Amino acid sequence: MKILITGGTGFVGSRLASRMVQEGHQVTILTRSAREKESLRAGITTVEGDPAVKGPWQESIKEQDLIINLAGASIFNRWTDQHKRAIRESRILTTRNLVEAIPPGGKRSLFSTSAVGYYGFHGDEELAEGAPPGNDFLARVAVEWEAEASKAEEKGVRVVLTRFGIVLGEKGGAMNQMIPLFRKFIGGPIGTGQQWFSWIHIQDLAEAFVFLMTHPEMSGPVNLCSPFPVKNRELAKALGKALHRPSFMPAPGFMIKLVFGEFGSVILQGQRVLPRKLLEKGFVFRYPDMDSALSNLLR
Repeated sequence: MKILITGGTGFVGSRLASRMVQEGHQVTILTRSAREKESLRAGITTVEGDPAVKGPWQESIKEQDLIINLAGASIFNRWTDQHKRAIRESRILTTRNLVEAIPPGGKRSLFSTSAVGYYGFHGDEELAEGAPPGNDFLARVAVEWEAEASKAEEKGVRVVLTRFGIVLGEKGGAMNQMIPLFRKFIGGPIGTGQQWFSWIHIQDLAEAFVFLMTHPEMSGPVNLCSPFPVKNRELAKALGKALHRPSFMPAPGFMIKLVFGEFGSVILQGQRVLPRKLLEKGFVFRYPDMDSALSNLLR
């Protein structure tokens, strides 16, 4: 199968590209600069271009059987008006340009990233794929993002909206933010610690993509997260235990808001999201619980 990945040089994309090569697929990564090519594994080709800007790169879409859309500016920054615009436009424009470039007809698939932030904040309520969207900034972006991807269905494309939980991996993501604090003995829960943390081990994420490729009957939103979300306080306790460090130093809510602005409210709240569609189809998580995930990542 011929696969094109946007965001393929990032934390998730590089792992996913390698997994696709292992499966014997022909992988092409859309990259903004030649410099990003240097770290790519053998067997991966590149097309140069900015996915948020129309250009010659769109011609390469016609050759692909599957497009995996991972591109988007990081949300893990202080949300100025400028950065909020970057968060939205990097997702909406990239997805719009990809869909525009897909020719009608043929048996193509689009796996377009979204996030569990789609659901907004619901306290302790369990949220599966059929739950309604929230109304905060991230939820509105996710709704618009998914709507752009779903337009590909008009061309006969199978569209899967992969709603990511927080991805835990050994070479980036949330772990890189948390581990240094615990190793310096200043790790602990954030705010009250009662907010839910929906997460997934990066290996399970990659395997979920392989699973989706082999189950063509699956389409629409699919939650990619562990079946066992944890509260932030439980996460801190498990991480402290794994690192042999205390986990009682809380980060006060007002400090989080002071440092991160509007994004601080996202950190202090959360979603209790379940991967119902994956479980119903028989997907087996290798690292379903936090203890097994941390044991693997920190060994």
